[in-house]
Amino acid sequence: MHWTKRRERFRALIAGEQCVHPGSVYDAISARIAEDLGFEVGMFAGSVGAMTVIGAPDLITLTLTEFAQQAYRICRAGDLALLVDADHGYGNALNVKRTVEELESAGVAALTIEDTDLPQPYGSGGKARLIPLEEGVGKMKAALAGRQDPSLVVAGRTSAPAITGMDDAIARARAYEAAGVDAIFLVGITQPAEIEAMHRAVRIPIFLGGVPAAMRDRALLARHGVRICLTGHQPFMAGVRAVHATLKALRAGTAPEALEGVAPAELMRAVTREDDHKRWTREFLGG
Repeated sequence: MHWTKRRERFRALIAGEQCVHPGSVYDAISARIAEDLGFEVGMFAGSVGAMTVIGAPDLITLTLTEFAQQAYRICRAGDLALLVDADHGYGNALNVKRTVEELESAGVAALTIEDTDLPQPYGSGGKARLIPLEEGVGKMKAALAGRQDPSLVVAGRTSAPAITGMDDAIARARAYEAAGVDAIFLVGITQPAEIEAMHRAVRIPIFLGGVPAAMRDRALLARHGVRICLTGHQPFMAGVRAVHATLKALRAGTAPEALEGVAPAELMRAVTREDDHKRWTREFLGG
């Protein structure tokens, strides 16, 4: 199956010695652009999924079905190995198992399951909190039980560095590693010493949900076991600004030919794979 080949490429990447910044993607065209530009990995975040699919902030109102459908559209657009943020697995451990089954069928190469208490509980006052460690372990075991293709990468994710501190983060990472996850995804790392401590504590690859600019040295991160480091989701935000500016200009009376920042015809032909479609038209329709 072609999905497996992508997953094997992703596994080879995190088994290596390099740290990669994935390209943040959100639909078929953005995935093709990332692939054409040479990104080894695409990243589809839950927050970007909520904005793209339902136009909502990241409050876990997006459903698994909606997220998996968009992930499938991204995967089928080309050959980009896709890492996705599966949030808390859309429920308890049983929901996590189902989440993995659906996202594996959608074609993703890797996914993360986190131990944040989501959606935001009543009375939390907007303050993030974690589920108990034992429940987190149960979710990781359920995720692994839901995996049918052994090449799919399952990463345990925790925001403990920012919520409960590094001691708890290390305890959770070790427990998730013992449960069998392939990697640990950390959110809230702000100091090199924190990465060093985690690298000493676990043997599996480390993924980071971003770091301060001063720590964005890929060689430094790679030396401490980091194989994936996110840099944000600016492509989607840049797209929103471009659409807003273009529609605003048109509404104000700007002539279409006077608009700035419009993709040239050559780029549009490339990202829509127009040459391929012309060839297929000739071959199959006698055109």
